[in-house]
Amino acid sequence: MKTFFKILIFLTLISFYQCSKERKVEKNTLKIETKKDLKKKKEKKIVKPWDSLNKDNTEAFLLEYGKQNPETKVVIKTKFGNIKLRLYEDVPVHRANFIFLTKIKYFNTTVIYRVAKNFVIQGGNSDNMYTQKQRRKYGNYLMKPEFRKNRTHKYGALAAARQWEKNPNKLSSPFEFYMVHKRSGAHHLDNEHTVFGEVVSGFDVMDKISKVKVGVDEWPIDDINMTIEILD
Repeated sequence: MKTFFKILIFLTLISFYQCSKERKVEKNTLKIETKKDLKKKKEKKIVKPWDSLNKDNTEAFLLEYGKQNPETKVVIKTKFGNIKLRLYEDVPVHRANFIFLTKIKYFNTTVIYRVAKNFVIQGGNSDNMYTQKQRRKYGNYLMKPEFRKNRTHKYGALAAARQWEKNPNKLSSPFEFYMVHKRSGAHHLDNEHTVFGEVVSGFDVMDKISKVKVGVDEWPIDDINMTIEILD
């Protein structure tokens, strides 16, 4: 009888040990799955849609966007003809920004709003509600300058406009750009505005635009609408 009880106790202990071991395995498994879930949640937070661009993530967003959108050739279409541009790869933030705005069609509701005779032709803004809505949507973010010794304000240079007052860091406007129309260049602007591309064809179109009538603010009397498209 004693032997029977001894065997029963032994079997009970073995059963308890096995159950405890299984519960321990289940517990550990649950911990591993939880870590995986947390990692997935973290990854979801990192991967953001392209409309998440804002003033707090500008550089990181555009550098990543630039990797996925390597285009460097665009064309400005106007009623006077086309102007083809080449964007520089060694100014990655400004190049990516221009490609980004082109692809979301921001420029297609803007105009060439400044024609400074024998100086620059400037575009990227308008009174259109869509234009203003897009600017508000992205929080009017700014970009750090990307000055390069070999990127100067030569004839045909494409550069980013910026505010001069209360802007000691020379941060660029993402929405407005200009092309140098002065034959001898505008080198007093070197290292003041970021040059991020150049005109490769359509200089005759720039000549035609330069002859339009403008108001006292250098805004053309008759709007010069434009669209910008990727050529690559």
